[in-house]
Amino acid sequence: MAHIYIQVTDDDFNVSDEMSKMTKGRSDIGALVSFTGFVRDMHNEKPIKKLTLEHFPLMAEKQLLNIAQKAEERWKVTDITIIHRYGGLYPSDQIVLVLAASAHRKDAFAAGEFMMDWLKTDAPFWKKEQTEQGEDWVQSKSDDINQKNRWT
Repeated sequence: MAHIYIQVTDDDFNVSDEMSKMTKGRSDIGALVSFTGFVRDMHNEKPIKKLTLEHFPLMAEKQLLNIAQKAEERWKVTDITIIHRYGGLYPSDQIVLVLAASAHRKDAFAAGEFMMDWLKTDAPFWKKEQTEQGEDWVQSKSDDINQKNRWT
């Protein structure tokens, strides 16, 4: 059974610290895959001034745990970390961290990619972009849905 760590926070995270927490003193981990998502400075050819992420705390944590457990069921992973931020973020700020550790790289890569594909569509976060033209809620993209559906 994998060790799963989920955090939904308005604080920034340190990728190196999170990786060290997962691997310190461990000799059973042969691969650690990480994905860090950042706020882009442009969306649909509009400069982004600010991105606000809203969520329902218990719902978000429950769904992130559900996604991690689905990855654990499919691949031989030893550890999973998902950290997702909310609140006001600016271009180049970190939004999400996904770590997947396993004895072998294939499982770690697949689990990490799977979790990110599911997070993009199933994590209950609502994003509002602030641009020079005003504020708009970000809509789901068909590409994200297609990426998730390839795992079913």
